[in-house]
Amino acid sequence: MVPTAWIISIGNELLIGRVVNTNAAWLAKKLTYLGYRVRRILVIPDDEEDIVNAFREALSKADLVVSTGGLGPTPDDITNFAVAKALGVDITLDETAKGWVLEKYRQRGYPATPERLKMAYIPSGAKPLYNSVGVAPGIWFERGGKIVVVLPGVPKEMEAIFEEQVEPLLRERGPGLCFAEDSFHLAGVPEADLSPLIKEALRIDERIYVKSHPKGHETGAPLEEIHIYGSASSCEEARGLVERVRAFLVEEISKRFPQAKIYK
Repeated sequence: MVPTAWIISIGNELLIGRVVNTNAAWLAKKLTYLGYRVRRILVIPDDEEDIVNAFREALSKADLVVSTGGLGPTPDDITNFAVAKALGVDITLDETAKGWVLEKYRQRGYPATPERLKMAYIPSGAKPLYNSVGVAPGIWFERGGKIVVVLPGVPKEMEAIFEEQVEPLLRERGPGLCFAEDSFHLAGVPEADLSPLIKEALRIDERIYVKSHPKGHETGAPLEEIHIYGSASSCEEARGLVERVRAFLVEEISKRFPQAKIYK
């Protein structure tokens, strides 16, 4: 069974449209290639009750929960405290995280303040993740086969922590699946006419997913991109599944829709 993941994006700035949520798209692709099936992407405000409820729901349904946002020094940065509450554990000042945070500020000539120390608090039993680009550490928590990863909202910081520390840890503990994908373009066949054939393709193997993406006008100049992807225990098997489904689609489209034009 493919393990599932939820992504939780935290920040009022996302909900008012001031900031585009590029973090979620970046993480979704990363997690997919690591063998996880991303089932939800939630965007919630900097509100303790919302954060607690989101994490509790995610942990009840997903194997992995990854969040971004709310780890900074300002009053609305409360994610680390809310996550501790959602997990039912105390929030503690982690000495390792404290050393990282204070050293970052010391290098710039800034004193220790409660606001800066706030970033070094993590849920009891969690592990801090070093932030090589910024200040606020990330958080790694494991319990009962579930993994929670809490990351800063600044894209460069989030990406650095994920690639340097989270990704290697997920590869060690993760599903060990390989992801493969392919696509082709199809002109001259309305998406509605293509739908029954896609249903047939989906029945070939439950590990494969096929999605049509309209690029033209359904009744005028129909054009679709057909995206095929899936995961398997080996890269060879994953690629074989994708190639098998692609070959089936190309053959059947050519037979059923003589007017169709297929190209990469």
